Amino acid sequence: MDGQDPLAHYRQKRNFTLTPEPEQGGKASKHALKFVVQKHWASHLHYDFRLEFEGTLKSWAVPKGPSLDPHVRRMAVQVEDHPLSYAVFEGVIPAKQYGAGRVIVWDCGVWLPVGNAAQGLKDGKLKFELRGHKLQGRWTLVRMRSDAGKQIAWLLIKEHDEHDRPSLDYDITKALPGSVNTPRAEPATLVKQAVPATLKKAKAVTLKQIELPAGAVMATLPLKLSPQLATLMDSPPDYGKWQYELKFDGYRLMARIDNAVVNCLTRNGHDWTEKLPQLAESLVALGLASTWLDGEIVVLNTQDIPDFQLLQKTFEARSVGGSSTRSHARATATIVYYVFDMPFFQGYDLRGVALHQRRALLERLLDGCHSSNIRFSAAFDAPCNDLMRSACKLGMEGLIGKRTDSPYESRRSPHWIKLKCGKRQAFLICGYTDPKGARTGLGALLLGHRDDDGVLQYAGNVGSGFNEKTLSELTYVLQQLVTPASPFTTLSAGKPPIAGKPHWVKPNLRADVTFAEWTDTGRIRHGVFHGLVEDTKVLTQMPEVPHKKSVATRATPAKAVVKAPPGAQVILPASLRLTHPDRVIDVQSGLTKLDIVNYYASVADVLLPHLKSRPVSLVRAPAGTTGELFFQKHAKTGEIPGVKLLKEALDPGHARLLSISNLTGLLSAAQMNTLEFHTWNAVATSIDKPDRMIFDLDPGEKVTWSDMQDAATLVRTLLEALSLLPFIKTSGGKGLHIVVPLKKLHDWDTVNGFSRAIVQHLAKTIPQKFVAKSGPKNRVGKIFVDYLRNGFGATTVSAWSVRARPGLGVSVPFAWSELKELSGSGRWTIINISKRIAVGNSVWDEYPKSARSLKEAMKTLGYKSV
Repeated sequence: MDGQDPLAHYRQKRNFTLTPEPEQGGKASKHALKFVVQKHWASHLHYDFRLEFEGTLKSWAVPKGPSLDPHVRRMAVQVEDHPLSYAVFEGVIPAKQYGAGRVIVWDCGVWLPVGNAAQGLKDGKLKFELRGHKLQGRWTLVRMRSDAGKQIAWLLIKEHDEHDRPSLDYDITKALPGSVNTPRAEPATLVKQAVPATLKKAKAVTLKQIELPAGAVMATLPLKLSPQLATLMDSPPDYGKWQYELKFDGYRLMARIDNAVVNCLTRNGHDWTEKLPQLAESLVALGLASTWLDGEIVVLNTQDIPDFQLLQKTFEARSVGGSSTRSHARATATIVYYVFDMPFFQGYDLRGVALHQRRALLERLLDGCHSSNIRFSAAFDAPCNDLMRSACKLGMEGLIGKRTDSPYESRRSPHWIKLKCGKRQAFLICGYTDPKGARTGLGALLLGHRDDDGVLQYAGNVGSGFNEKTLSELTYVLQQLVTPASPFTTLSAGKPPIAGKPHWVKPNLRADVTFAEWTDTGRIRHGVFHGLVEDTKVLTQMPEVPHKKSVATRATPAKAVVKAPPGAQVILPASLRLTHPDRVIDVQSGLTKLDIVNYYASVADVLLPHLKSRPVSLVRAPAGTTGELFFQKHAKTGEIPGVKLLKEALDPGHARLLSISNLTGLLSAAQMNTLEFHTWNAVATSIDKPDRMIFDLDPGEKVTWSDMQDAATLVRTLLEALSLLPFIKTSGGKGLHIVVPLKKLHDWDTVNGFSRAIVQHLAKTIPQKFVAKSGPKNRVGKIFVDYLRNGFGATTVSAWSVRARPGLGVSVPFAWSELKELSGSGRWTIINISKRIAVGNSVWDEYPKSARSLKEAMKTLGYKSV
């Protein structure tokens, strides 16, 4: 503060002819004092904490932002006072001006001093209460000792009250990153509105009033339609615009409506219309023609939360009640159909229309629906982390994320993702304990899983997720399987590590269990039972149980009962046995063989299209990334399950090459210590005519990443000038791969010769950047564009393949528009790849229709084929 003007220092620092910041102004509050927290992207991101006091805003720069954890003390450097009008400032401070960068109002509200504020500021201990959109409760600012001439440092501390939260559980700056001036639902609102009790009863909208979006195409209503499926992710994407809906624990249902004819079809195409007579009547009442709806049927418990076991029991009750329409309706009357998409509407195909437009149309249609069993699945406009916390707190399965600009695709799509609460796995039921207190039946199930040597290991117990009927039924079934001996040979017979007396059973049944995490001792924590896993082998071994005692089973694909690492779900083919899963493959990252198998299982859908129909070579690393590598082109028939041999040898006297086209082959190769998958530039059915041309940009010493970006752009420019359409992917190491799709018109010599001519043209035209000769000495400070990948028998690492080098990088396709922002060719590794998997091959969507002949390109370059 200089003299009598508390804002003199503020004005001296700014040129108000250039900066949009207010020079002065603002009215003092008549009642409660204002506070504001502004998020400021200056030279370093920080948060400006400001309190209205005696006509100005007392201000502190908080580098890391506020924390709700009382044990975390945030540094707050006191800066010059700001005018009151600054409390509403949002904008961009121009470059070369003080504080240059973007500013948003991260939070605002009122503050109430606790005690004498003037005395607190003077003494260096100011206590106060905040009542903002994000920050609430009691806080303290404590002044620290500071050297003369330096800015005064304080500590901003949250006090213990009902608003504090531990930092390990919650970071408010990450959970709520945006401006409070952007309307959105807050977490507290979400909890109340997560599963609305009834659909809003608005005035019905007539079909004539609904305008179709521009992308709607008139079409005949198909008899069958497969649903769009979501890809499992462990975290939300950091690209694109996404919306999030609740993940319902029920049955997927597609509804085909053509006037009075309605078909309710399951995900697998089974017609359940007769099982759902009341829902069918409600769908007819919508008055639609030529329409497909997509949604999920659930039964809500007393807290309005979907309960899968109640849904199962509903269909059981229907079966017991007889076959009359009246009994059907009575049994399924509690079923609710949450509709979340509409691929067809009134004779128009909407699959090419953006999701947000389809849903806006659907919401308007259902807004006038007065049926209690048809509801619109709402999306919540709030940060994903907050939504996830609320969903899990409500007892939901998790969230479904959908890219708002995506079309409707009848496949498992990266544009729809699912985020689950906790982990889920099938466990063998090896015993149970006696009930305690008022509980009947059994206390807890004793669970097991088999290790890589096939030995049954104890995995802990699960005592939650049961109701009285389930407890009774399970006890009856398990009593038929009781055996005197423990199935766990690794446990001490006299002292099993469980609470209560165990009753051992033959491990013939499997339980579907969600849990929070694995403990260090190999036990699951916070397990919840969701039903028995349906399995042909299991069911044939089950004792015959009276119908009233039948335990409902949840259909789940058969899977090996293998312990999964934190955050992973292992789904292995029945024929595959994973050995030595804990063997460390990469010392640098600590990743194991199990991590490799998990990775290839997660990318199978996007990787297999790059392997399909092509000869494949394997790079195996039995001793990990630092050991000797083996390049395998051949194998004996059946040596690697799922890996096939080409029908004919390409050269007389040579063994047949390998081919991988399914998950079993992919994971079997990984089980055999394969890290890399390399493919030819031709498909097996037309092996003499390459269908692509590849340029591998290999940097020499002293070549920067910026040089690589420029080089890739130059190569692209040349190829497009030759009327070719190039695509790009990372190599997973230091280089870049440029892939040019070709029509199958030219032989290997022609393609290889022309690719060499292109590289020689680059080296001649831009010698300061490119070189056409390999070898370290030839390319110091330059980039060798390797055209040798285009010869007969040459291979290139496949997109989505791991690289057998420290760090386990991944070769990933990306769009040319992403090149400028890419930080390096090693940008993606197994550790950080999960979000990119959702993008998948969508950046190469134009690839299949981009193949060109080389005839025009050779003419333009003046090249004559030999």
